[in-house]
Amino acid sequence: MAIDLQTAFESEPPTLDFIWPGFLAGTVGALVAPGATGKSFWALEAAMSIACSSAGGDLVGLNPTHTGRVIYLAGEDPPAALVCRVHAIGKHLVRQAREIIMENLTLEPIMGQRMNVMDSRHLARIIDFCGDARLIVLDTLSRIHCLDENSNGDMARLVGTLEHVASSTGAAILYLHHVSKGSAREFQTDQQQAARGASALIDNARWCGFVAKMTEKESECLSDLPDDRKPIGNDRRGHFVRFGVSKQNYDATPLDRWYQRRSGGVLLPVKLFEATQESNRKVWRGCA
Repeated sequence: MAIDLQTAFESEPPTLDFIWPGFLAGTVGALVAPGATGKSFWALEAAMSIACSSAGGDLVGLNPTHTGRVIYLAGEDPPAALVCRVHAIGKHLVRQAREIIMENLTLEPIMGQRMNVMDSRHLARIIDFCGDARLIVLDTLSRIHCLDENSNGDMARLVGTLEHVASSTGAAILYLHHVSKGSAREFQTDQQQAARGASALIDNARWCGFVAKMTEKESECLSDLPDDRKPIGNDRRGHFVRFGVSKQNYDATPLDRWYQRRSGGVLLPVKLFEATQESNRKVWRGCA
């Protein structure tokens, strides 16, 4: 249906429905990171944030305006590993939050099921299963198709198929994806071009976030101790990851934020400071 231009010119536009800041309902987004960085933990905690409508359930600090049903299709890990993650996260959630998440979050292991969204039968089942979802998480992209990830044509068709799922369900689709070996080697995993494979994967998505490991340089100029601000150091930098947005089509790009890896792999927000002795302490905004 064509846009009514007169109405668009003369009437107040509708309020955009964001899943979280910048990630619009009914669109496709990506979360990219090297393996073993924490993207699955971040995505699972984010899924719980969207599934929970009470205080105490938003561990990653997304502050969603609206919450609802979330479908998480986990293709990389066996059920036992997923249970361990849920248990570790649950230790940081209040009882009421856990109860609401149990009602609204479906965590479905699909490892070994050879799911293929490009197969019309598989696609129809996914749309039917996710019909009332607000967010659908696909972990990871490579587990749900059999196309050539280096082909722009194939990846444009893949993202187009995910857009069809988003349009059919009204949900936002978040797919997890790995970065290229080159971007990981050059510590450029926070760049929009860092994703592995064809550029269409990110060019055609409407939102792209990243999770990056703390670099050695960052560990030398950042501190998690507000009093003496001793540098984190190379020995401890593996406990910290940075989340940010490399592409955002519908809102201003937010500042990056840091998370500290806790017991079991859980990511919790942490404030980092410049590792100096100046009296004017500043929350981290980036190393020069």
